[in-house]
This record gives sequence, C-alpha cells and structure tokens, in this order.
Amino acid sequence: MKYRKDKYGRDLSVLGFGCMRFTRKGSGLDLDKAEKEIMAAFRAGVNYYDTAYIYPGSEALLGTVLERNGIRDQVYIATKLPQYMVSSLAGAEKTFREELSRLRTDHVDYYLMHMLTDIAQWERLKQMGIPDWIRKLKESGAIRNIGFSYHGNTENFLKILQDYDWDFCQIQYNYLDETSQAGVAGLKAAAAKGIPVIIMEPLRGGKLVNLLPAEAKKAMAENERGWSPAAWAFRWLYNQPEVTVVLSGMNSLEMVAENVETADSASPGELNASDFALLDRVKALIRAGEKVGCTGCRYCMPCPRGVDIPGIFRCYNAMYSEGKNDARFQFAQTVGLTRQPAFATQCVGCGKCESHCPQGIPIREKLKEADKALRPLPFRIGINVARSFMLRRSRKKSGSP
Repeated sequence: MKYRKDKYGRDLSVLGFGCMRFTRKGSGLDLDKAEKEIMAAFRAGVNYYDTAYIYPGSEALLGTVLERNGIRDQVYIATKLPQYMVSSLAGAEKTFREELSRLRTDHVDYYLMHMLTDIAQWERLKQMGIPDWIRKLKESGAIRNIGFSYHGNTENFLKILQDYDWDFCQIQYNYLDETSQAGVAGLKAAAAKGIPVIIMEPLRGGKLVNLLPAEAKKAMAENERGWSPAAWAFRWLYNQPEVTVVLSGMNSLEMVAENVETADSASPGELNASDFALLDRVKALIRAGEKVGCTGCRYCMPCPRGVDIPGIFRCYNAMYSEGKNDARFQFAQTVGLTRQPAFATQCVGCGKCESHCPQGIPIREKLKEADKALRPLPFRIGINVARSFMLRRSRKKSGSP
C-alpha cells in the first residue's frame, strides 16, 4: 500500500475505507461480511476508516470489528459531528460521547464538521462556541485532528478553508466534478496551505462504474491500458499529488482487492494526453444522457412521506444508461412493489430533502419528472394490479378480511 502524509507527517494509506455502504442484512448491517472486508483491507495496508454519526449502524459496526480484532491502535478512525442536527454545545458533547461509545474508543483520530455547504453554517458553529469546544477536546486527546466535509460551491469552500486552522478537509471530487463543488481550485488551495484532502464520491455513487453509458464502457474496455472503469476513476485522482486519501465504500472482497491493486500501482503524473482525451470523451457521453446528478448518498432520507428519493433517481438515470424497460423493471422491484409504497406522488412538497441535498438538486421538480418517465400509464396499471395482488395474498396469509 502506498501512503501520503497528513499535516503532521503521519502516513495515511492512499486508499481509505468508506463505511457508508456496508451490506445490509435484515433490518441492520451484515457484520460478518463487513468484518471480512475491513480485515482484508487492513491486511493490505489500509489504515484510514471513515464513518459518520448518521450512517445507520456504521460507527457501531466499525468499533466492534476494530475491538474484537485488536487493531484499534493500528488504524485511524474518521467520524463526523452532524452539525445540522446540533443546536448547542451540550448537544455537540452528547453526540460526540455517543460516537465514542459506538466506536468503542476513547478518541477519534480525524473528526469532521459534517456536510458544510456554506460559510454561514460554520459561522453558526463559531457563535455556538464550537472552536473552543474543539480546542479542549484536542488538548485532552479525545480528538487528534479536526476538519470538515464539504458540499457546496468553490467560493464558500475557500472562505471556510481560510477561516480556521484546519488539520484536514474532505471534498467530493472525481473526473466528473472537476470544476463543481470545491473542485480542483479547492483541492489546490487546501494543498497550498498544507492541508490534507480526503476524497469522497470518487465514483460518483457508482455512476462512474455501473451506470456508465455502454459506449463509454466500450471505450475503456478497448483502451490499451486495460484498466476497469473504477481504476480509471481512482487513477485520475491518484495522478494528482494534492490528493491525500481516496475513500471507497467497499462492500465486497473483490472490490477491496481491485481497489488495493490500483492504489498499489498508481502514481502521481502517470496519466498522459491520450488518457485525458479518453476521460474527456467519457465525460461527454455521461453528460449527454444524465437526467439527475444524484450520487445515492441518501442525505435526503428519510422522507417524511416515505418517498424513496435516491431509488427513484437511480432508476430514472438508468433509463438513459441501461435502457427504459430494464430501468422500469428495476423501479417496479425496488420502489413500486415494496411493502410500503415509495412513489414520487407521495411527495407533499415540504422541501426537507432539498435542504439536505449535497448536490443542490431541485428534488421536488425532478421527482415529478422522474415519475412521469418511469410510470407511463401501462406501467402504472401493471404496478397497481401487482400491488393489489400482493396485498390480497398478504391478507389471506394473515387471516385478515
């Protein structure tokens, strides 16, 4: 495993383990499966593990795995204060102590203000007294490094970056987002200040792998480099020395193995003009068919009315990358025929989702657009008939009238 330095000279593995997408099992997470994946990554040299308070079950799972394998002190834990849920120092302290308990540890190596989108949010935290709170926790050793994760425009990123003596930061960055959000300008500005940059969404929630247009997949497959779509995305990031760690939400041993191999062999400056030309072509193909820039992060969830927002958008985008009928079938399986319906028509326009969306998507407008595309009249009738049949069968089994 290759390593790059943090602000104080510590070695961080260039591949980090993102703990947001562990495989689910029943109503929780599949601990045994996740443990195998985490330990495979650990044995390969991965030492940075990123979770968050709002990732259901993630902190507790990570803490359990690290404790029972006796490796807590051999890795770095990154987790986050949900600043959008905290209104007082007492609330921040309560949340942080709960995180320590979940993680089964007495300290967090890298602690982030989660999902800042503009300078106003940081100003609110300052007024609340968060900087003094951070200072005391750092002095006690309960927090070792303080940073922030960011979804917003470049201008506000630069303001937040300059306003505090940060130890690190985390940004959404990939070859499709080179000039959006913090972007390459934010990456270089942080590096110029000696601030390590942790990369999230390197694959745009899988969009740069599974949902690539067929023509883009073909172009990559035929390229003499022989790299997979995921490897192209990671190597584009590793090509930039300003990038410190690239997070990957690995939920299979095959994914761990592939990402480790890429991290082991990639180096800054390895991409040439032909490589960049291929990626430019891929970007053009993606943008030609994209309908909603959703990464599947699920910050918009849960919807008060039960709408499966990321599920609907995933199927909507799939109509233009995987075919309309296949996408509508996926929609029927994952949204239309679930026990509790999750249709876009259940939306009452409260706007809660939009206030939490890192991508700034006009969700209410796009839900109407997606529903119209995914549920033309014949499909709507078919789903309704199937739902009625399922309901009758369920009632019959339970003995209900």
